[in-house]
Amino acid sequence: MIGQLLKSEFRKTTTTGLWWGLLIPTVLLALGWGLATGAIGSSFIELVSQSDVQDFSDLLGVSPDQWQVSLFGIARSINVATIFPMIFGGLAISNEINRRTITTTFLTAPNRVMSMTAKMLVYIAWGALYGLAIVVSVAIGVVLTSDSGQLPDAAGWFALAGAGVLSSILMTMFGVGVGALMGSVVGTTVVLLLYMLLVENGLSLVLASNDLSSLIGFLPNGSVNGIAGSIAVDLFVDTAGVVPDELLAALRIVAGAGGAFDWYLSALIFLVWTALFFLGGWAVTQRKDVT
Repeated sequence: MIGQLLKSEFRKTTTTGLWWGLLIPTVLLALGWGLATGAIGSSFIELVSQSDVQDFSDLLGVSPDQWQVSLFGIARSINVATIFPMIFGGLAISNEINRRTITTTFLTAPNRVMSMTAKMLVYIAWGALYGLAIVVSVAIGVVLTSDSGQLPDAAGWFALAGAGVLSSILMTMFGVGVGALMGSVVGTTVVLLLYMLLVENGLSLVLASNDLSSLIGFLPNGSVNGIAGSIAVDLFVDTAGVVPDELLAALRIVAGAGGAFDWYLSALIFLVWTALFFLGGWAVTQRKDVT
């Protein structure tokens, strides 16, 4: 029975244009950020390689052409692009509730627990698909505009790819939870974008200006950004030689992980946020009348 429910849920998402309508801008945004950050990284390396700023490179004890600065661009690009799978998850479930197509699922499934479990597994798969698309697009953009010495090794690519897929899955499920709680297509979109792009960024600035940067890592956006961002910083430090402690905080900000914890703690914190919203949305949906 669960197999039939999974097929039904996949059919629901593939018969609308939402999945590819959001996948296209996802790929374009990820590719664009990859190209831009790769070019910025190359320009930075050219700058610090000049004799008048050579003293700066001496701080790290490694020649600038060996700095894997693309790591920061990769992490930043992944974090920005995962906005789209979050919106996909929120719109897909809220649109289903709004149009009452969820009623068919509830009427044909043995119980609502099985139907919601099938939905969860399907959206996890979609989150992974979006994550793979993001990682590949970012990688293409960065490789095209970066020198080989600025790129991570195979292990680094693998770690960042895993971070990108994990972030995308969690963001998708976060969006599903918010969408299920609100049940409104417009409301879900506005709330998700407004919070992730404006509200939390403003809150983070306030916390940072009051020496409370460590609290940023407990916020939804701050924690999910810390997954790829923290990995990027760790990989950079491993290959950059001696990095002064004063520079570590700056490097985390550059990687988009300002105030965030280690990647596994960031993932755990955002998993808690995702679970809270998803389970809340699940509970609300369970109580909905079938009409």
